[in-house]
Amino acid sequence: MADRTDSQPSISCVMPAYNEAGNLGRFVPQVLNALKALSPQVEVVIINDGSRDQTADAAIELTRQHPEVVLLDLSRNFGKEAALTAGMEAARGDVVVLMDSDGQHPVELISDMLARWRQGMDVVYAVRKTRDDQTRLHAKLAGVFYWLVNHNNRVKIPPNAGDFRLMDRAVVSAIKSLPERNRFMKGLYAWVGFNSTALEYEPLPRTDGQSSFGLRGAASLALTGLVAFSSVPLRALALLGGLISLASLSYGLWVVVSYFIYGIDVPGYATLAAGIMLLSGIQILSIGVLAEYIGRIYEEVKRRPTYLLKGRHGQGLPPSDPLA
Repeated sequence: MADRTDSQPSISCVMPAYNEAGNLGRFVPQVLNALKALSPQVEVVIINDGSRDQTADAAIELTRQHPEVVLLDLSRNFGKEAALTAGMEAARGDVVVLMDSDGQHPVELISDMLARWRQGMDVVYAVRKTRDDQTRLHAKLAGVFYWLVNHNNRVKIPPNAGDFRLMDRAVVSAIKSLPERNRFMKGLYAWVGFNSTALEYEPLPRTDGQSSFGLRGAASLALTGLVAFSSVPLRALALLGGLISLASLSYGLWVVVSYFIYGIDVPGYATLAAGIMLLSGIQILSIGVLAEYIGRIYEEVKRRPTYLLKGRHGQGLPPSDPLA
């Protein structure tokens, strides 16, 4: 492994933005100043993910004021996972920092991340100390999700670790090589491996606006991650089917024994109807779970692009390869 102790790597900061016009003007200059204190070669890549406010205009103004700022304007809202993918594909730095554009990720932590990188870490990810800014239900469901997705899985996704992280160029290249369209970035970070370490942080309050990522969005992302990185639902259905079959055989044997030995009449239509309804519900549930997996396969085989770029503004870092 190359010695990074005295190296000054170029740094790219990737910032997805959805309806963040009120935050970009204040937060991006803070990030840019922090990066310049760490390296003479920096860039901030803003990805406008189909915002409905003036996010694109605010980002374009920043590209005019700062040549280090780049705007990737997507053709519509593709979601944060696609926006992060677009940013990593456009980033040209030796190390790449991912952070939100709402100001909740502390800029001061970037220097600590870079220090860990110089010590030999390829990935330095930030872990939330608490979930006090979320409802009790949201926090509980997050815990259940991480238990399910990590259960009997060789690839362990760190709980409470988000997208705020620093990655070496080798890690970014590895993630870029992964072809799937239904991207669950937290899982992809873990899947590629490399030397990783965690840093704890406390999220800062938003300076403007409200988060567009609520419980519904979290549930949708969790479903994507569960289907993409775990076979627990399929195995649970197989186990449930086996238990129901065993229970049915046991009940049938009990009915036969009761009739011939004890003279107890066979239960009537109420038992039969309840059993049919139970099994029908389980069958429909099983079909629904299978449909989720098949639906993801259907999306993958169509091989549509993860995102479409409407325009690029700003200069940023020069490409390392003249043909890039």
